[in-house]
Amino acid sequence: MNSIWIIAKRELNSFFDSLIAYILIVVFLGLSGFFTWLFGSDIFFIGQATLQPFFSIAYWTLFFFIPALTMRMLAEEKRSGTLELLVTKPLNDWDVVLGKFIACLVLIGIALLLTLPYYITLAFIGPVDHGAVWSGYLGMILMSMTYISIGLFASSITTNQIVAFLLSLFVGVFFLIIFDVLSNNFTGMMGQFLSYLSLSTHYESISRGVIDSKDIIYFLSITFFGLMLAQTVLSKRNIVE
Repeated sequence: MNSIWIIAKRELNSFFDSLIAYILIVVFLGLSGFFTWLFGSDIFFIGQATLQPFFSIAYWTLFFFIPALTMRMLAEEKRSGTLELLVTKPLNDWDVVLGKFIACLVLIGIALLLTLPYYITLAFIGPVDHGAVWSGYLGMILMSMTYISIGLFASSITTNQIVAFLLSLFVGVFFLIIFDVLSNNFTGMMGQFLSYLSLSTHYESISRGVIDSKDIIYFLSITFFGLMLAQTVLSKRNIVE
């Protein structure tokens, strides 16, 4: 566990040293704040004390931000040769993958934590469904875990950061959009299976305040599967570039 935290701290330091963390947080807060309070279906437009406008915009901003964050995590390490230096130390592939996963998740957590003033402000505007707000944040964390694991897998199979970014988006589109669209065109067990694979189905359920064990299991399963694939690719070292 200590090895994992060493990797996580190393990555967090690199985020803040290279300004990546500051840029991500500022842009995330800027976009989410603008669309939550000022533009489109903002809080004042819908006339309710709800953070659904924020969760809706964060749903899409994180979809693009997280691949941009993870694209360099393993691809750059392999390109520069520092990955080989890492694994010569008393670290294994799981330590590297989990350390980078935790670093990304902590950074996303900091960004979400900085949006709590939205929640506090909302409480002064009108009656708030606190359960729905906190479950919405839970949905954000679970969704971020899923995206990070997909991004790390994409970054593990190439040395090109742009390729890793595009591949992460490509895989993410299936879970975010395509499975949902396909489920509407099928009935019976196939339709139910495709609907279950759709990330939006589970996220929307949690963001409404309905916390179901099947939704939690879904996010944790996809996260574990993505991390396992990344670790498997690293362990084989037979990446096709």
